[in-house]
Amino acid sequence: MGLISLLGKSKPDDHLFKQTITNIIGYPPKNLVLFERVFTHRSLEKVGEDGRKINYERLEFLGDAVLGAIIGNYLFSQMPDADEGDLTQMRSKIVRREFLNHIGKSLGLYPLLQSKVEKDRYGDDVHGNIFEALVGAVFVDVGFSKCQSFVKTKVIEPYVDLATFEDRVISYKGVLVNWFQQQKMIYRFDVFEDSGANKSLVFKAKLFVNNDLVASARASNKKKAAEKVSKRAYFKFADRIRQQKQIKNKL
Repeated sequence: MGLISLLGKSKPDDHLFKQTITNIIGYPPKNLVLFERVFTHRSLEKVGEDGRKINYERLEFLGDAVLGAIIGNYLFSQMPDADEGDLTQMRSKIVRREFLNHIGKSLGLYPLLQSKVEKDRYGDDVHGNIFEALVGAVFVDVGFSKCQSFVKTKVIEPYVDLATFEDRVISYKGVLVNWFQQQKMIYRFDVFEDSGANKSLVFKAKLFVNNDLVASARASNKKKAAEKVSKRAYFKFADRIRQQKQIKNKL
């Protein structure tokens, strides 16, 4: 059943929507209107009596910050030997867009979305956006402590395996730059336009380390080219990076 029917003004529909939300968040919501907003897309152009827009975007902004704080607190307690850089990288792996999209899908949030846009025109990110808005709504509704319990139950316990996340690389460029700086190595990324043989505009990236060319790659934009060349270079330094990490962990 879609949100248009669930959010109707009749008592039975209000009751059904409240029960649906209760099943998702694990407790009866105090402010049902707040959760109606979670599933209201900007395309509806809803405006309140005070003239302010009614959609999930402000709650999404808040949920992003709250989720980051909750995950950060969890990592701080579970990884006592990790430094600030390691904690930041691990948090980025957990709150990355693909992972949040998966959570949103698993909770079945998307079918509740109220929108004028055809459902097949949305990308995967809408699932994560709604989930972040939901986190924001839970925080406003019952506060940080209960929101933390919600995230623990719905995200951390079923999906977060620190050992698995630790080995996952989300940005090869970020890993390399951090390692180069730790090792006091001189590095340089050169990214420039390169039409190539087919005359279509692409970008070429070259990575120099201690003035030696380590890798090169082409992609459709500068960011992708830099990440692609970093991935190629990463595997040349991977063994040294792992050895350095092992030494660090033993200290």
